[in-house]
Amino acid sequence: MTDQTPETTQLFLTAAMPCPYLPGKMERKLFTHLSGRRASMLHQLLSDNGFRRSQNLIYRPACEGCNSCLSVRIVAQEFAPNKRFRRVTRANADIVVAVQPTVATIEQYELFKRYLDARHAGGGMTQMSYQDYEFMVEDTPVQSVLVEYRLRDLPDQPLVAVALTDVMPDGLSMVYSFYDPDMAQRSMGTFLILDHIGQVRSAGLSYVYLGYWVKDSPKMAYKGDYRPLEVQRGSLGWMRLED
Repeated sequence: MTDQTPETTQLFLTAAMPCPYLPGKMERKLFTHLSGRRASMLHQLLSDNGFRRSQNLIYRPACEGCNSCLSVRIVAQEFAPNKRFRRVTRANADIVVAVQPTVATIEQYELFKRYLDARHAGGGMTQMSYQDYEFMVEDTPVQSVLVEYRLRDLPDQPLVAVALTDVMPDGLSMVYSFYDPDMAQRSMGTFLILDHIGQVRSAGLSYVYLGYWVKDSPKMAYKGDYRPLEVQRGSLGWMRLED
C-alpha cells in the first residue's frame, strides 16, 4: 500500500452538485484518500486545515464564490454549560455510556435505520444496507471508536444513541451520530455533543471537532450555540468565533 505524505498527497475536485444546506447554491469538494502508515498523520494535518473524514476519504468544501461552510471546534476546557445544556444533561442522567471498537452490529444498524426513516426520509442514506453501514463504520484508516448510549434503568438496557468518533491527538472529532427518534424530546443530539465535551475535558484534551457550521442553514446553525467555538480561517488558522 502506498504511503502518503503531505508532499505526495494528490487532491481531487468533485463535480458541482446542488448544495444540501443553502438553496440555489452549488457545492464542490476537494478530497483525497487516507491510506498507509501515515494516514493518521495526514488526517490530523488536513483536519487542522478544515478537512473532514468520511470513511477512507477526507474532504473540505471548495465552492466557487461561497465560503459559508466553516470547520468548527469547541474549546472544551473553557466550555461552561448554560441553563438549557444543564437541563439536557439532567434529562439524560439515566443513560450509560460505553466506548466500543468500530465493529458494526445489527442492533446499531436497526437504530440507524429508524433514525434515518424518521429524520431524513427520502434522503440517499435511507437506502443503505447493513453492509453499507458496516462499511461506513469499519472502513477507517485512523483511530476511531463507537460511543454507545443505553438506558440504564431498563432490564435489557436498550441502545438509544451511537456516535462514530475519531480520536485526535488534541481531542475528539464527531464523524456521524444517530439516536432513537422516539427520544427526540430529550434533545439527544445535544446530549451526545455535551458528553463528548465531558470526555475531552476528562482526558485533559482540548477540542471537540463538530464538522461544518453554516450560519444561514437551519440544519447546521445549531453548532454556533457551543461556545467558546473556534472556526478554521484558512491561512489564518483557527480563530475564536465572536458573538
